[in-house]
Amino acid sequence: MTTVELTRFRVLPEKTEELLAARPDMVKDFEADRAGFLGARLVQLPNDEWLDIVEWATPEDFAASRDKGPNRPGIARFFAAIDSLVTAEEGVIAG
Repeated sequence: MTTVELTRFRVLPEKTEELLAARPDMVKDFEADRAGFLGARLVQLPNDEWLDIVEWATPEDFAASRDKGPNRPGIARFFAAIDSLVTAEEGVIAG
């Protein structure tokens, strides 16, 4: 079953452009370096919050990615624009 990573975080308004500029390179780095990466969607929410929805082939692929952290420049740049983590959850696509 496809594993879904749901990460909600805050970005200061003055860092929004930086976050959005970093996103394409982050996705490219995930495609090049993360086994089982299937895709990602970024959702802007009210109150300077964002939701990143990332799909992984397996829970093991997600865990391996989490262990790598921001190991590539595009990923590090995206993470650097984040002010604070709100929630992080993992689930599976049920239908």
